[in-house]
Amino acid sequence: MKKMSSKERVLATLARQEPDRVPINYEANPGIDQRLKTHFGLDPKAGVALRDRLGVDFRGVGARYTGARLHPEIPGRNVCATWGWRTRYVEHGTGGYWDYCDFPLVAADVETVAKWPMPSPDDYDYSNIAKACEEKKEYAVYIGNPGLACIMNTAGFLRSMEQMFVDLALDEPAGLLMIDRMLAVQLEVARRELEAAKGGVDFMWIGEDLGTQHTPLISMETFQKHIKPRHKPFFDLAKAYNLPVMMHTCGSSSWAYDEYISMGLTAADTLQPEATNMSPAYLKKTFGDRLAFHGCISTAGPVSFGTVDDVVADCRRTLEIMMPGGGYCFSPTHSLQDNSPTENVVAMYDTAHQFGVY
Repeated sequence: MKKMSSKERVLATLARQEPDRVPINYEANPGIDQRLKTHFGLDPKAGVALRDRLGVDFRGVGARYTGARLHPEIPGRNVCATWGWRTRYVEHGTGGYWDYCDFPLVAADVETVAKWPMPSPDDYDYSNIAKACEEKKEYAVYIGNPGLACIMNTAGFLRSMEQMFVDLALDEPAGLLMIDRMLAVQLEVARRELEAAKGGVDFMWIGEDLGTQHTPLISMETFQKHIKPRHKPFFDLAKAYNLPVMMHTCGSSSWAYDEYISMGLTAADTLQPEATNMSPAYLKKTFGDRLAFHGCISTAGPVSFGTVDDVVADCRRTLEIMMPGGGYCFSPTHSLQDNSPTENVVAMYDTAHQFGVY
């Protein structure tokens, strides 16, 4: 088959057609990211060069926040300047991570939520987006990320996960107001980004964590009442610009795919294969005629805990199931974790290039 550009490759895959090879994507924690750069002899800041070395077909663009810091810094905490959620650093055997904590709006009433500082869409710089799209035009260019439009996980950053579930179950006005304020800002920023891109964007990436490893996080009734109506404007925005939508869906999430397909979902992202009803075979058989897929290479499986041979076998098995007929993008299920041996990650991407060719 004729060699495709990254853009052509991804767009063919999102249309569930067979490209020249599977599109490839990458996301990693800082520790393994630096180890990969060292392995390939790259500068520690050479993020683009690493993606080129791995054969990554995707590039994101977006507006940069240029407004004032809305939330003061706190000793011992990393405070988000725009939204105000807080994290603390937790060390573990192979590195560490920033864990959400304090939950400043956990007990807030409607008045407090209404006054909580949030960024204005006016405080973002959209002027460089068209140029960025032009510079990346050989790649599949997207706006958004797995956090765009995310309700439950993001609300939990400020309200705590427990209170967020109570908010949805009991129609708690303060929690729902917080969610709606956040989504309104995100939606308008996304709209302005697409306008500024002048046709240079290829798809929109949004997200919602929908399941545990075994079950849905919420009932279908709650989904229909609180989640689906709040996600519809993002699908409508993408439709207005004739763009596909890819959605990050952690955990056992396929229970909601029919609902999202009805709104116009093009591709499901993450696809943790160890979760209930998320195996590659199940997804391909059940949704392969209606969805493209992005993910399936578990960050909690052989890449982290197996040998190089285990990684190669797992990646080959996934490719053999997902590739026929097109519609599959090779990607880790989440950010590659610091406990992943460098040689395993290198083997993962080498396998995609060797066995992901049509």
